[in-house]
Amino acid sequence: MSPKFHHVGVPSATQRPGETHLAAAKLYVTDPEASPYRIEWLRFEPGSPLPALLRSRPHVAFEVSDLRAAMKGKTVVMEPFAPMPGLEVGFILEDEALVELMERTK
Repeated sequence: MSPKFHHVGVPSATQRPGETHLAAAKLYVTDPEASPYRIEWLRFEPGSPLPALLRSRPHVAFEVSDLRAAMKGKTVVMEPFAPMPGLEVGFILEDEALVELMERTK
């Protein structure tokens, strides 16, 4: 499967309705599927352990069929992890662009 656009993630300090709290990441996120333009807002708590690039730059996200293969040979910002059941994600740099790669798991 070719990468398929999923959303744009934008860091913000503004609290928004419908945020989900990811306690381990000290992060609040919105559901990009609830946005007509597929925007995912990310609000980080002080002391978030996530990489500075993720906390400070917008990213574009794509669904892929094989996350590890898609990340192979790329500049990895964040190794694959499971933010929720049924989903694994990782972050890479494509030139200067921050890219999230997502794989739906069983």
